[in-house]
Amino acid sequence: MSAIEIGKDVFAIGLSDRTTDLFEGLWPISGEGVTYNSYLIRDEKNVLIDLAKGFKTDEYFERISEIVGLGEIDYLVINHMEPDHTGALRTLARIPRRLTILTTEKAREMLAAYYGMTTNVRTVADGEEISVGRRTLRFVHIPFVHWPETMATYDVTDRILFSCDAFGSYGSFRGAVFDDQCKDPEFYRREALRYYVNIVAKFSTPVLKAIGKLAGVPLDVIAPSHGLIWRKEPGKIVEWYRQWAELAKGGGEPGVTLVYGSMYGNTEKVMNAVAQGISREGVPLEIFDAARTHPSYILPALWTWRGVMVGAPTYEGSLYPPMAQAMEMAVLKRVVKKKAAYFGSYGWSRGALATLQRIVEPLQWQMTDALEFNGGPTAELLAKAEEFGERFAASVKAS
Repeated sequence: MSAIEIGKDVFAIGLSDRTTDLFEGLWPISGEGVTYNSYLIRDEKNVLIDLAKGFKTDEYFERISEIVGLGEIDYLVINHMEPDHTGALRTLARIPRRLTILTTEKAREMLAAYYGMTTNVRTVADGEEISVGRRTLRFVHIPFVHWPETMATYDVTDRILFSCDAFGSYGSFRGAVFDDQCKDPEFYRREALRYYVNIVAKFSTPVLKAIGKLAGVPLDVIAPSHGLIWRKEPGKIVEWYRQWAELAKGGGEPGVTLVYGSMYGNTEKVMNAVAQGISREGVPLEIFDAARTHPSYILPALWTWRGVMVGAPTYEGSLYPPMAQAMEMAVLKRVVKKKAAYFGSYGWSRGALATLQRIVEPLQWQMTDALEFNGGPTAELLAKAEEFGERFAASVKAS
C-alpha cells in the first residue's frame, strides 16, 4: 500500500501488521492484525506525526520518500512513547536529518530512557500552537490515554485530529483505510471495543476528560494510531469511546456473560442447563470457555453486560485455575459493580466459590446466588440449574 492522502498534503504512511501474534506481548491479534498509523504533513515545514513499530522499516521509509526525502523532515511529533509508536526511531536516528522532535516533558524523559536521545528535542505545552506554513498545529495533552506522557496533535487548518491511542482499534486494514470505505464496520466496532477494554479501560476517567477537552474542537477527520481513519462520521468512534468509558462506573447493559470451565464435563453439563434458563428470559448471552479463550476476548463481554455467571469446579480446594486467571484479569482491568452468580462441581472438598468471592471482592460485584454440587449432575440438578439461570437472568433484567 502506498501513501494515502487524507487531506491536502496530509498523508497516511503507516503499516498493517498481520504477522504479530501478541499485541504488547499479551493480547492475541494473529487473526485480526493491527495497524501502526503514522502521518506525514508536507508544508513549508515537513512534519512526521508518530512513527511505527520497528519492523518493515524499509517499507515504512519508502512511503515517506514518496512524499519528501528523509533528510527533509523538519519536525517529528511524538504523541506517545510506547514502542509500537516509536520503534522505527532507532533506524531513523541513523539517517542524516535536520529534524526536531516535538513532544511532552514526560516523553522527553522517556526518549532518554528508551533510546538515549537527548538532543534536538523540544517540549510543547498543552494548547501550544506552531505554524508549519499553510497550516497550524495545536498540541493537546491527554495524559493517561493511556500513558502519562500522551498528547494528541490537532491540525487547526484542516481540522484533523491525530489522536494517538485514543479512538483506536485492533484490526489490520482490509483494503479500506477510511470508515466510509469499510465494508465490515461491525468487525472494527468489535475490535475497537476489544482494544479499548484490553488497553485503555483502566484509564476510562482520563478518556472522559480527554473527550470533554476536545468537545468544542471541530473535527473533520480523526486519525488514530491504530485502526480506521474516520472522515465520514468521526463522531461515531468518539461516542463509542464515551459509552465504553462510562461503563467503568459499573453496571452495564442488561445481558449476561457466562464464563465456565470444566475438567471432566460435569460443570459443562450444568452450564448448558444454566444457559437454557438464561435464554428463556430473552437477555443477550455470551458464553466463553475460560480454559480455551484468552481473556482478551472475554473482557469486552464482562465490560459490556451487567450480569456475570461463573461456572467452574473446585480444583485442589480452590478455583479452577483458568477461571481464576480470567477473574484476576477482570480485577486488573477494573470490571466493577456487576451482578454475579456461581455454579460448579466439587469432589472431596469445596473451595471454588470462596476463592472466587475473594478474587472479585475489590470489584464490588453483587454475588446473588450459588449452585454447588458434588460429583456429577442428576436430572433433578439439571432442572434446578435451568431455574437457577432463569432466576439470575430475571434479576439482571430487573436491576
